[in-house]
Amino acid sequence: MKAKSNLALPVLLMAVFALSRWPGLMPENFSAAYALAFCAGVYFPIRLAWWLPLLTLALTDGAINAFYGEAAGGSLGAMIWWLAPNYAAYALLIGLGRQFNGRASWLSLLGGGLMGAILFYLITNTGAWLQNPEYPKSLAGWIQALTVGTPGWPHTWEFFRNTLLSGGLFTGLFAGAMKASEALDTAEDEEPAAEPEEAEPDQSKA
Repeated sequence: MKAKSNLALPVLLMAVFALSRWPGLMPENFSAAYALAFCAGVYFPIRLAWWLPLLTLALTDGAINAFYGEAAGGSLGAMIWWLAPNYAAYALLIGLGRQFNGRASWLSLLGGGLMGAILFYLITNTGAWLQNPEYPKSLAGWIQALTVGTPGWPHTWEFFRNTLLSGGLFTGLFAGAMKASEALDTAEDEEPAAEPEEAEPDQSKA
């Protein structure tokens, strides 16, 4: 029963994450996805750690594409090509999480989540630099992709700020919730069993 209860909380938080991707609910790049991928690697069984978060991300990305992309003339093939660096980064975050133990300190897990958010930003913005013809394919163009982005859009350093803040926030909440759940389970296991009441002497033989 304990294994089921320990798994129920991550699955519940993943469902909340899926709802949090509702368009316009959060600022650009402020997402629980980075923490989800990292913490899935830390806490989920090895097989579940890979397919469940990636499937959740794929389903929600498909819904977002249906909401925005198809209306703008986008196609499934274009979405897959554009999001390929994102999924490579999510897989890397899951792999990073596998390097941590769930018994690690909350601070260590927070540091891992922040590291994952930084890696996600570097990988996805490098992918944007390679895919977007507006970026010169040079060191200057790569730095532009990491800092100011393309004209007419918010600066990419603002996206980095949101990525880092949300990665830290949601990793801290997720890891804190897991540690609180484990502490409750430990307290229940250590609670002494009630001693049986002593039977009253039979007065009928007096």
